[in-house]
Amino acid sequence: SKSRKRMEQKPFFIERTKGSEIVFGVAPCSLALSQSRRDLFRLFLKQGSSSRRLLMNEFVLQAVARGVPVHHVKGRELNALCRGQVHQGVCLEATPLRFKSLKEAEKPDLGDGESPNHHLIWLVLEGVQDPMNLGAVLRSAYFLGVDRVVMSQRNSCPLTPTVSKASSGAVEVFDVYSTDDLQSFLKAKSAEGWEVVGTVKSPEEVENVPVISCSEFQWNKPILVVIGRNEGDGLSLETQLLCHRMLAIPPGRVLHPGIESLNVSVATGILLHSICSQKLRRGD
Repeated sequence: SKSRKRMEQKPFFIERTKGSEIVFGVAPCSLALSQSRRDLFRLFLKQGSSSRRLLMNEFVLQAVARGVPVHHVKGRELNALCRGQVHQGVCLEATPLRFKSLKEAEKPDLGDGESPNHHLIWLVLEGVQDPMNLGAVLRSAYFLGVDRVVMSQRNSCPLTPTVSKASSGAVEVFDVYSTDDLQSFLKAKSAEGWEVVGTVKSPEEVENVPVISCSEFQWNKPILVVIGRNEGDGLSLETQLLCHRMLAIPPGRVLHPGIESLNVSVATGILLHSICSQKLRRGD
């Protein structure tokens, strides 16, 4: 009896394929299975999920179609696979997602129905390190119609399974590009006629760059919206000085010290909605 109890309590361990990671959650795993962006090794489903039997059957069909082996395991084994993250009964062993190069970002293929004269919006992220924030930002960018996302390689979070879960799987279908020289990238796009728009918490924090409310911002050329760790005040000084204009989100009341800024993902959603809605009204 004691021996059996010890066996039952023995931590679950699975030897993973070299270089693989564990994607977790319904949306990330489903989208990873339906796309061709990762190499897929094994799908793990929770045993006895009677209330979600239809969903689990759909996962089995997806896996079979891609030639991915399916393993039905206990909940505690799924917990061990994804180290206690919220897996929703599904884990997938796969290769990691990688950033794409900027050379690929310059290709003219920008999606269905888009023309060369399309008003482009690229989101540029400098030093966003928190995977939950990054995932939420990417989800908003995908939802609101941003054409490209470019990240600085320095001090930025990689595209981890936590990022995929926080993005509700958007990162599985939405390319993210990276650069090891953000300032040179901004200078090059500016020379091509793009407007570089930064973000800041309050106007008095910026010198030598015009600051306007995001609700007053109008644009008629391709733009790069540059956001840092915390609603834009995380932008480095070098990046700020390359911006043509800075955007601020006006508060709805007088704010107490310490709570006068927004989380970067919330701020990004507000700013992108304000900017992208103009594109929708023009019918671009």
